[in-house]
Amino acid sequence: MRLKNTLLAATLALPVAVAGCAASADNPMVGGAPMYESKNIVENASNSKDHETLVAAVKAAGLVETLQGEGPFTVFAPTDAAFSALPEGTVETLLKPENKEMLTKILTCRVVAAKALSEPIKGMVDDDSGAHPVKTVGGCVYTAMYKGDTIMLKDGQGNIANVTIADVEQSNGVIHVIDKVLLPAS
Repeated sequence: MRLKNTLLAATLALPVAVAGCAASADNPMVGGAPMYESKNIVENASNSKDHETLVAAVKAAGLVETLQGEGPFTVFAPTDAAFSALPEGTVETLLKPENKEMLTKILTCRVVAAKALSEPIKGMVDDDSGAHPVKTVGGCVYTAMYKGDTIMLKDGQGNIANVTIADVEQSNGVIHVIDKVLLPAS
């Protein structure tokens, strides 16, 4: 009887386990973690081992509640390696309480108040002859371009970030992982 109950419980649990895996089946893994469409931007980013600096910065800037909000948002999320490529001491300086305004500006300049997936972005780039202006919540305007399947964003200082993982869907928008930290124009 005990074996039969165990088998019955396992059989009943199987569809739940499969459904849990299906929730992330269409989304790529990011930073070694599954990304679930049922979770918001902050919940998913917090699980990525590649976005620890970004999550710490979002917390320091007081933007957690905003990015857990309804949205929709598109977030161009730099990896920890992208933050590490900044001049030495930059991240530490930005995380200081006295620099919260500058940090908030940098972070909101990677957020768009819409859900923009890669194929529609490419369509907008094509419609604008190869370079589409992207207006961010922080007031920055970046230029979207693409080559092959890779979407690129050029910031106000001429830096170009490549989207390395596109279309990571969230309950309140989408994340595109990028390989450089985009900065506001000087």
